[in-house]
Amino acid sequence: MARRKGRPVDGVLLLHKPAGMTSNHALQRAKRLFFVEKAGHTGALDPLATGVLPLCFGEATKFSQFLLDADKGYRTCIRLGVTTDTCDADGEVLEKKSTAGITRAQVEAAIKPLIGDILQVPPMYSALKLNGQPLYKMARQGVEVEREPRPVTIHKMEILAFRAGEEAEVELDIRCTKGTYIRSIAVDLGEALGCGAHVKTLHRSLAGLFDENQCVTLDELESRFHQVQAEAGDEAAYAALDTYLLSADAPVASLPAVDLPANSAYYFRLGNPVMVSKVYRFGQQGDIVRVFCAETEQSPRAFLGLGSINDEGGVAPKRILANR
Repeated sequence: MARRKGRPVDGVLLLHKPAGMTSNHALQRAKRLFFVEKAGHTGALDPLATGVLPLCFGEATKFSQFLLDADKGYRTCIRLGVTTDTCDADGEVLEKKSTAGITRAQVEAAIKPLIGDILQVPPMYSALKLNGQPLYKMARQGVEVEREPRPVTIHKMEILAFRAGEEAEVELDIRCTKGTYIRSIAVDLGEALGCGAHVKTLHRSLAGLFDENQCVTLDELESRFHQVQAEAGDEAAYAALDTYLLSADAPVASLPAVDLPANSAYYFRLGNPVMVSKVYRFGQQGDIVRVFCAETEQSPRAFLGLGSINDEGGVAPKRILANR
């Protein structure tokens, strides 16, 4: 008898990643718990970091790039005066300097040039690849290579708290574009202040449309599963877990929605462009829209995938969900 590969579940789980766990470990635990056949995360968090880690299951993985490309929000505590090889608290200390003379006003002045469109040098301990090899593997071998600065945008960087003294710390609330390394912000801040710095704690509070208040922990999910399993069996336990999932179109929920009648939806699913009445009220030619099969007496409204508005006043398929 062939072993089942998993359930055909489509949706998005907003997970609160705990500290000390890799994003892939968190993904695999959730995948096993939900017993899904396909899953992926939407942008890794450092093992030290906590917070919002959206996981896409099944057909929702087709839209994970939208979450990868989305803006992010972080709260971080940066320890001034201590430099580490990983630029965070998990690394080996390389140098220590006194921060007794550093004031909040100096920190505020050092932060200002880091806000807006900036060029940021990725840390050596990162997943970026050079000639097919991740930089962190080179760093573990004691090899350091030159990294090209990358453009990112820091929309906001606000001081939440500043603790002066020999071991000064600053807490920041940051909003930024994808690909921003908070560890690099800590390094730049430490260099500007002349004392060095590293990330002590890091928490992702926002990922695109999603925030930390929508998240659930692995412990909560496992507790719920085992509770229902003991009372009503496996199928009821899986059904209970599925209530935590957002719909497969959650990563693209900001896009306009177009509803098709059943006959048009049929041809759209086959990969054919379909005409849509007054389609330009949803956008301009080339714009991406969510496409649904409209609700009928026989069936509920169903998400079909993404389409693009064409020059003929219709919608052409761009990314179609499998017809379960």
